[in-house]
Amino acid sequence: MPASNVPLRPLPRLLVSVRDPAEAEAARLAGADLIDAKDPERGALGALDPAQVREVVARVAGGAVTSAVADPEPAAIAAMAATGVDWVKTGLDTLRRREPAAFAALAAAAPNRLIAVLFAEDGPAADLIPQLAQAGFAGAMIDTAGKHGARLPDLAPPGDLAAFTQACRAHGLMSGLAGSLRVIDIAPLAEHGPDYLGFRGGLCRDFDRRSGIDPLRIAEALRALRPNQRDAA
Repeated sequence: MPASNVPLRPLPRLLVSVRDPAEAEAARLAGADLIDAKDPERGALGALDPAQVREVVARVAGGAVTSAVADPEPAAIAAMAATGVDWVKTGLDTLRRREPAAFAALAAAAPNRLIAVLFAEDGPAADLIPQLAQAGFAGAMIDTAGKHGARLPDLAPPGDLAAFTQACRAHGLMSGLAGSLRVIDIAPLAEHGPDYLGFRGGLCRDFDRRSGIDPLRIAEALRALRPNQRDAA
């Protein structure tokens, strides 16, 4: 088949994690595709209060897809789903990976809207995807539990990431890759075909995830994601 006739895989979209409504609005105006609400002071998966997430959803006002982190308990997931976010994210660490019988209860708390977050430090995740799909999860992401310098490419071999995104596509799940990413990581990670690439610290002032989002860094990431598209006027 001529190269020009080979179907092109859609480019990943940009997920930007925000900590409050003001950051959410800044990310929306800068062009983020998915605005993800979480508390960076509480690590990789710190949940915000549902009332604050409602404010984030109201501030975004449909200008981007939204998600929010919830603790991995059905009640917490249901409360976050009730805020109106499009997706709810919850972590499945090593211990919870060993509890597939509980997956369905988690997914039922946010039907067709729950995203599993799996940590790169816990090893390959592709073999878990069929169970997540069967339980009713809408997607899965790989992130890094530690936020002290090691990036996702430092912790997960390319083959493991490719297997993960391929498994997600095969089972109809949204896929995402995140974990202390910088703009230089976009091109190699995009080769794996994730639906989203997730950022926080790499788009903050001084690359400090506890500092505010920098709209200029969002613009830089979007240029890297969409190299053949001119910036919007």
